[in-house]
Amino acid sequence: MKDGELRPVFVRIDAENRRQRIMFLVGLVVAVAIVWWSVEGTNFSLRAALAGIPNIVRFLWEDLLPPRLSAAGRYLMPAIETLYMSYVAAVVAAFVSIGFGILGASNLVRNPLVRYGSRAVVSFLRAVPDVVWGVLLVGAVGIGPVAGVISLTLGAIGMLGKNFADAFEDIDPGQVEAVRATGASAVQVFVQGVWPQFVPAFISWSFYRFDLNIRSAAIVGVVGGGGIGFALITNIRLFQYQSASMGILFIFGMIIVIEFLTARARDAILGRA
Repeated sequence: MKDGELRPVFVRIDAENRRQRIMFLVGLVVAVAIVWWSVEGTNFSLRAALAGIPNIVRFLWEDLLPPRLSAAGRYLMPAIETLYMSYVAAVVAAFVSIGFGILGASNLVRNPLVRYGSRAVVSFLRAVPDVVWGVLLVGAVGIGPVAGVISLTLGAIGMLGKNFADAFEDIDPGQVEAVRATGASAVQVFVQGVWPQFVPAFISWSFYRFDLNIRSAAIVGVVGGGGIGFALITNIRLFQYQSASMGILFIFGMIIVIEFLTARARDAILGRA
């Protein structure tokens, strides 16, 4: 190829690079403008934040630390209650979300009204934070773990319903068609062609949601949903900050242990090394 023929190619490449640089600069300017706008809207002041550091350090050193070890017994039963709440919510939500996942998958349900309706329900459940569900349900059913379990379940359905629908849509259609070609019924096609491909996503997302439930349960408990969060906020309201720090350590320990155990269980079930 001659130099005259190469010149248009280089011109196009240079024009494309110039366009990408311009788009990058425009995006950077817009991002900086949005950050500045947000800072102005919240009246955030870096000077005020830095000025508050000595007070934060003083609170941590004088009030919160060291944790009161004698208060550990107060958190044992609430911690167990938190595990119960998280597990029940995860199990119920996982199986309910299978239905929402099927109804929301475009390759399984052809009716757009059914698909959009299913996804709209889980989007609404996902849009409302667990703590908001907790506030509403504490007012409806009273303070205690019942409100906490329902709150966690609704939040989990909102998350798992969407991810299960996406997982159903990502399955290999060839395997499904191969089962259908044998003359299998719709149920047999689902059991033999769809379900085996969906199981890894079902296991992974269900265990992950159980991990999240431990964290969310502590927050829901703060508003009266039972569990360790309720015990924690009780100590804070009584200005028993060293006892509260023991509760924070309990929550941290629970999260680490549960995350380790669920990861091992997930790998064992899925046959990973």
